[in-house]
Amino acid sequence: MADLQEQIRRQNPDQTVPFSAEPRSQDSNTPSKHKLPNFLLSVKLKYVKLGYHYLISNAMYLLLVPLLGISSAHLSTLTARDVAQLWDQLRFNLVTVVLCSTLMQFLVTLYFMTRPRKVYLVDFACYKPDPARICTHETFMERSELTNAFTKENLTFQQRILERSGLGQQTYVPDAVLRVPPNQCMAEARADAEAIMFGAVDQLLAKTGVRAKDIGILVVNSSLFNPTPSLSSMIVNHYKLRGNVTSYNLGGMGCSAGVISIDLAKQLLQVQSNSYALVVSIENITLNWYFGNDRSMLITNCLFRMGGAAILLSNRPSDRRRSKYQLIHTVRTHKGSDDKSYGCVFQREDEKKKIGVSLSKDLMVVAGEALKTNITTLGPLVLPMSEQLLFFTTTVARKVFKMKIRPYIPDFKLAFEHFCIHAGGRAVLDEIEKSLELTDWHMEPSRMTLYRFGNTSSSSLWYELAYSEAKGRIRKGDRMWQIAFGSGFKCNSAVWRALRTVDPAKEKNPWMDEIHEFPVHVPKVVSIGSTSK
Repeated sequence: MADLQEQIRRQNPDQTVPFSAEPRSQDSNTPSKHKLPNFLLSVKLKYVKLGYHYLISNAMYLLLVPLLGISSAHLSTLTARDVAQLWDQLRFNLVTVVLCSTLMQFLVTLYFMTRPRKVYLVDFACYKPDPARICTHETFMERSELTNAFTKENLTFQQRILERSGLGQQTYVPDAVLRVPPNQCMAEARADAEAIMFGAVDQLLAKTGVRAKDIGILVVNSSLFNPTPSLSSMIVNHYKLRGNVTSYNLGGMGCSAGVISIDLAKQLLQVQSNSYALVVSIENITLNWYFGNDRSMLITNCLFRMGGAAILLSNRPSDRRRSKYQLIHTVRTHKGSDDKSYGCVFQREDEKKKIGVSLSKDLMVVAGEALKTNITTLGPLVLPMSEQLLFFTTTVARKVFKMKIRPYIPDFKLAFEHFCIHAGGRAVLDEIEKSLELTDWHMEPSRMTLYRFGNTSSSSLWYELAYSEAKGRIRKGDRMWQIAFGSGFKCNSAVWRALRTVDPAKEKNPWMDEIHEFPVHVPKVVSIGSTSK
C-alpha cells in the first residue's frame, strides 16, 4: 500500500489519494444501504489504470506462486528411497553429468565475457558564471539598442520574444557581447570556453577525487565554436592528460550533442576496461551572437545563454558503490534525410553577409515527428508490460479491425520518476508537456532551468538533473529520462537509474545557494521595465 501511495503521489503531486469511493446519499428519505455508489463520480480511472499496471507488471510472480506450490507438493512426496535411486542413476551416467556440467560452465563463461559492461555516472558538475555576467531583460534591450545594429522594428520584435521566452532576470551572457561596442574576437571566445570548461572540470575532479591522469577517454561537444587546436586539445593541454588518452571533439551537432557524447563514451567504455570517461558539454555564443535584422536569426539571441557541464563516467565495478547513476539506455534518432527536418535549424549568412542561426517555422512540427520516432524505439525498452499491451491492443483495433478509436498514448510516468527535457524554449516545453501528459511537478526542473539559466544548449539537461538533486527528489532506484533536440534534425534520449539516494545537504551544484527560492511562478508575458501581465 505504501508503494502504491508513493507511485500515485509522484504522478499527481498536488492531489491526495481518495480512500473512500462511496458518496454520501443525497436523498435523506432513502436509506443509503439501498443505493449503489456512482462509480463514474467516485472512482478516478487513473487509479484503476494504476491498479491494472501493478497487476500486469506482477503477473509473472502471480503465475509462479501456484507453480511453486505444485512443485513443493510433489517434492514433499519423495522418500529417502526415491532420492537414493536418483543418486544411483546419476552415478552410473557420469559421462553425461560431466558433459552437461562442462557445457553449462562454458555457457556461463561466454555470457559474462560477452555481456555489455555496465556504465556508471560517478558524478557531474555544472558551471555557474560570475555574477558580473548576469544579463537582465532591461540590460539585454539596452545593449541591443546601443549597438545600432538593429532596426526599431526588430528591437521591438526581440522585446516581444524575450517577454514570452520564459527566461528570468539572472541568465548569463558573455562579457564580450555585453560590451559597447561588442568585442567579438577569437581571444574572447577562447577565454570564455576555457572559463566554462575548466570551471566545470575543476569542480568535477574535486568532487570525485579522480586524478586527471586516470582519465582514459575524453569527449567534448560544442556546436558552433570549434577552434584549432580543438576544445578537447585545450583540456588535454591544461590538465596534462596522459599521451594515450582517446579524445574526440564533436561539433555542429546542436543541442542534442550532450546525449550523443554520452552514447559515444558508452561505446568506448565497452572496449576499454577499467577506464574513466570525461564528457564535457558546452556552447560558446561569443562569436555567434547575431547582429543583423533577419528575424529568423534573432530568436537565438533571446534564448541562448552561457553554460556548460562536465560528466565523469566509469566502467569499473569498484566505482558502482560511490556512483550516482547507471546508464541503462541511449536511443538516437536522426531525421536528416528529410529536407524540411534538415533545414529547420540552419547556420547561414543573411543578405548583408552576417552569420547567424536561422530557426524555421516548421521547427515544432519537425521536433514532434522526431520525438514520436524516438519514443517509438524507446518505448519497448522502458515501458511496463501493461502499457505495451494497451498500446498493442489499440493499434490492432485501429489498423486491423478499422475501429474508430483514439490512438493510445503510453503513460511514460509509469516508466520514469523524473524527466529532464532540453530547455530549448517555452514552446518546446509546452508541447512536450501536452504530448506526454506530464504534470507541473515533472516539468518543474526544465522550466526552472530555462528561467534561471536560459537555453544553455547541450548542457541544459545537467542543470535540470542538478535541480532535482538540490530539491532532494532523487531516491535510490528512481529512473530518469533525458530528452534532447538538435539541428540535423535529431532527437536523442538517455535513461538513467539512481544507484543511491542523493542527499542535497552534501551536494555542490549551481542551485544549492538559492534552491529555497524555487519554484517560482513564470508568467506567460513579462513586460520589460514593468510588472508582469
